[in-house]
Amino acid sequence: MRITRNNIDDLNAVISLLIKADDYQEKIEKALKEKAKKTKLPGYRSGMVPMAQIKRMYGKNMLVEEINKILSEAVNNYIKQNDIEILGQPLPVHNGSEFAWEIGEEFTFDYEIGLAPLVRIDFNASDVLTQYVIKVDEETLTARIKNLRRSYGKMTQPETSIDGDVLLVDFTQLDNNNSVLENGLNLTSTLRVDIITEPYKNQLINLKREDVVTSFDLVSAVADEVQLRKILKLDDANAIIPQSNFNITIKNINRLEESDLDINFYNKVFGEDAGVSTEAEFREKITAELEGMMTQDADRKLAADFYKHGNAKIDLQLPDDFLKRWLKSVNKEVGDEDLEKGYADFATNLKWTLVENKIIADNKIGINYQDVFAAAKQRLDAQFKMYNPTPITDEQLTEYATQYLKENANANQVFDEVKSTKVFEYLKTVITLNKKEINFNDFKELAN
Repeated sequence: MRITRNNIDDLNAVISLLIKADDYQEKIEKALKEKAKKTKLPGYRSGMVPMAQIKRMYGKNMLVEEINKILSEAVNNYIKQNDIEILGQPLPVHNGSEFAWEIGEEFTFDYEIGLAPLVRIDFNASDVLTQYVIKVDEETLTARIKNLRRSYGKMTQPETSIDGDVLLVDFTQLDNNNSVLENGLNLTSTLRVDIITEPYKNQLINLKREDVVTSFDLVSAVADEVQLRKILKLDDANAIIPQSNFNITIKNINRLEESDLDINFYNKVFGEDAGVSTEAEFREKITAELEGMMTQDADRKLAADFYKHGNAKIDLQLPDDFLKRWLKSVNKEVGDEDLEKGYADFATNLKWTLVENKIIADNKIGINYQDVFAAAKQRLDAQFKMYNPTPITDEQLTEYATQYLKENANANQVFDEVKSTKVFEYLKTVITLNKKEINFNDFKELAN
């Protein structure tokens, strides 16, 4: 077999392979002999079918399979042995339709490859970015504590309603004269007081069970159409929302009472081993957690700024035409218009990946399994906390992370995240960071 490479330009090349009969014939003949031993045909004893017949029946398929195997191994080995950094995957120029596929035939195949550009990096102290230090203000701290207290609160049925209650009510639809509409809507549903707009909300405050609110303009009171359909139990998205008033009869009042600030509450939030027993210690612990979360938010903002700054600074050319053909080959359902729309973002991400790889290689930044495993545990822990504030044990996290990383897609994704984090931490030591304090609400507006 002969393999040659023809560089079209700095970013594109063609690998040509000449496969001779000696490269495959021995394997094909051996496979045919094995097949002959097992083949049964009418008129022949088992294993006695003539080889010419076996070749006619199975030779072409065996040849195609063997040639494809040779091609795959040869191209991959050639790229690896010659340290060729490619983008995407090799694309065949010939699909084999011009061959007779006869045993003994010579075959020539060409593969296009896209070459990675030479990456030159010059990040230094002259690169200046803002590193935000987010302050935990009293408003943010109070809101977080309130949410936690509600998460661990209990449902009660008070005598009179206030803002925030959930009312169980009977709705009776009225006609234009505010009389009960014959065959109109008549149903029982829930109504959250906090979604009602002013001034209609006042009509639902200080009510008791069996109190009736007459001629209530529900359509005007609920600004969110999705919520309005849910209240009226209109499942069909195309159903017409009645533009009429309703009589509302209060059947029950439900209120989520906030948990008391006591040792039982602190233990539920942090666990009994956290050592939190007073309100001051609780507030201190929540503040520390918020500061950690805000540091992560600030780091995400800084990482995004790194990404934008780096891509603007580094001028890399890509084999765009080749990459577009490759993307089409692996995403056959994607149309030309969608491909053109999405290619710019793809190219930008690819350029930054090349920069990250260069930084990793030049600075000998290692990434080991322990790094990936720790990142997987951290990711899963954050996901669990979104749905259940009660912390799970480290033993459980370890088990979940082990299962999670068994999926190659998950392992690759976490590996890429670890790589990006390590590059980010490195760049923070190289460029100039101007620290700037900012309160949480101002930062949210900035980050959006």
